[in-house]
Amino acid sequence: MPVTMPYDLPARAILESEQIFVMSEERAGHQDIRPMRIAIVNLMPVKVAAETQLLRLLSNTPLQIEITLLHMASHVSRTTSAEHLDAFYTTFDEVRDQHFDGVIITGAPVERLDFEEVDYWPELTRLLDWTRTNVQSTLHVCWGAQAALYHHYGVQKYEMDQKLSGVYTHRLTGAISPITTGFDDQFVAPHSRYTDMHAADIEASGDVDVLAVSDEAGVLLAATADGRQIFVPGHLEYDADTLAREYRRDRKKGLPVPVPAHYFPGDDPDQVPLNLWRGHGHLLFANWLNYCVYQETPYAP
Repeated sequence: MPVTMPYDLPARAILESEQIFVMSEERAGHQDIRPMRIAIVNLMPVKVAAETQLLRLLSNTPLQIEITLLHMASHVSRTTSAEHLDAFYTTFDEVRDQHFDGVIITGAPVERLDFEEVDYWPELTRLLDWTRTNVQSTLHVCWGAQAALYHHYGVQKYEMDQKLSGVYTHRLTGAISPITTGFDDQFVAPHSRYTDMHAADIEASGDVDVLAVSDEAGVLLAATADGRQIFVPGHLEYDADTLAREYRRDRKKGLPVPVPAHYFPGDDPDQVPLNLWRGHGHLLFANWLNYCVYQETPYAP
């Protein structure tokens, strides 16, 4: 069953070219089922790329998904046009009286700032509090995971000596959660960040279980026992070339970033990288939608 999205959203044409089934709002209205209402809080500067990556993963389930895109009203985007935001996005204040089955909060390139220094932090904290009463389950990605762990549980972040970038091997910790159903005992996933949160600090919260870790990259996946809060400090949603594009962008800016680890064949940036995490990316989002959202949310709209 497909994701329902606006006909002229740029992600739609990309997904249709990949033979991913998307549905018009008119056709969705003729199906006698209630779609899952999912909001994406897109904090990424290049919003179209993030939209496409997330919608691709949300499309690979038997559920019908109704998407609402949100941006921070207290932040002026310099990289996404006002026309795109006006056409496809709404703000938290416009939906704060509504209930959603699921919410996804993306990362953002602001991790070197203290949380309180981020210009939209007050608005984001109000949204984070709202998810605990108006949302069945919230999936937090990268900086979005760090922000939520800090706001809800006081978990601190630590700046690393250099950017963590690459595709790293992870293992399941043995903690029980439906979000890792079907996961291999060992699997790879991308990370891209300058800061870290320690597994011991997350576990010390008493409410969050660490589910998957890497000796090199740290925590990839953590969750509350009830599945209401899922934290993914890595990037299982990334395309095959995302780390390459980030690396070339940073090098062009003159930043001293390392070649992404375990990513380019032979660690040669001139080689084309392979996507070795796609299956677990789809599995993560399918598990979240099934076990944490669909199985738990009430039928009433």
